[in-house]
Amino acid sequence: MQRDPEYATSSRTRLNRIGQGRHFLQIPGPSPVPDRVLRAIDYPAIDHRGPEFQQLALRVLKGVGPIFGTTEPVVIYSGSGTGAWEAALMNTLSPGDTVLMHETGQFAGLWKRLAEKLRLKPDCIASDWRSPVDPGQVESRLRADSQGVIKAVCVVHNETSTGVTSDIAAIRKAMDAARHPALLMVDCVSSLGAIDYRHDEWGVDVTVAGSQKGLMLPPGLGFNAVSAKAREAAKSAGMPCGFWDWEDIIATNAQGFWPTTPNTNLLYGLAESIDMLMEEGLPRVFARHQQLALATRTAAAVWGLDNVCQQPKACSPVVTALFMPAKPDGNRHDADTLRREALERYNISLGTGLGRLAGQAFRIAHLGDTNALTIVGALAAVEMTLKALKVPHQSGGVQEAMQVLT
Repeated sequence: MQRDPEYATSSRTRLNRIGQGRHFLQIPGPSPVPDRVLRAIDYPAIDHRGPEFQQLALRVLKGVGPIFGTTEPVVIYSGSGTGAWEAALMNTLSPGDTVLMHETGQFAGLWKRLAEKLRLKPDCIASDWRSPVDPGQVESRLRADSQGVIKAVCVVHNETSTGVTSDIAAIRKAMDAARHPALLMVDCVSSLGAIDYRHDEWGVDVTVAGSQKGLMLPPGLGFNAVSAKAREAAKSAGMPCGFWDWEDIIATNAQGFWPTTPNTNLLYGLAESIDMLMEEGLPRVFARHQQLALATRTAAAVWGLDNVCQQPKACSPVVTALFMPAKPDGNRHDADTLRREALERYNISLGTGLGRLAGQAFRIAHLGDTNALTIVGALAAVEMTLKALKVPHQSGGVQEAMQVLT
């Protein structure tokens, strides 16, 4: 049998990468899946109406609450974070309702587009994508809404496209200062299990999350943590809501089941990831992410690469987004060339620039099942690639990052 030369070349490339050792997955989701979780997912499928599944379901539903910082129900869907976005909006709102949003980056913009598709009216606060949500602007918009037209405030806790984290407690304080009855909905898809998050304490009404980031699972589970106020709002919401309906799921969950077919094997994995997070202890998990992020930013500062996030206190513990340096003609060195070269040379996947950052920035994730040695290796790959491509930078970033880590 004669092989196509192009196929043979691409096959050799794939084999070469496999032979280079462990692949470094330094994108901000899906994050690396720990062996323990992979082994748990590998269990045989079971009857999702039987007693063995019932025990698993009750264990998971009890264990997931502390990660959200809530004693309220956490609804788990077979779906993605985008599905959980939709569930949050469809359960609580009606067509034509106004929602206040803040454009902190690509994912805030996508949530806005989804709201428009659901015939909601987003009132979006624009930004330069380099700053967190401004609580003062939120308060101002709500104070001006004397008729209570705005039904919900929707914000992204950790914007993975920019590496910017917003202060949810401060946003809640601003809403309370404005004495506005709007619901507070928060996307913590990339922050849950990696950044301190407190659904109950911060007065969040709907928290949206996904499985493939801080929870260290493959994509496939979406989450809504819901307050009593949100469940009350759902009673008068005018969106047609079938699969996403909270109350059907909450009622069936009380018995240890789901009204539709659940993602059984990912629930096995979720039980294992909850155990891992609790064994390490959430404060230590959060501190580990902070330290790895600081090491990454330290290396970037030595290299002379500009952080997309302009406010040090808002820099993400999950991902660092870095601008490529400018060339003499004013254009930036191409970030996708850097990513491609790093993948080919060192078997590492770096995050791409999204939206208005496409080609200008790349992202280094320090998320989930990641430790100091992983980050040192990832930073070494970036520094070596900068050198190979003759991108202007100062060497020594890895060494300084090691000082942070020791």
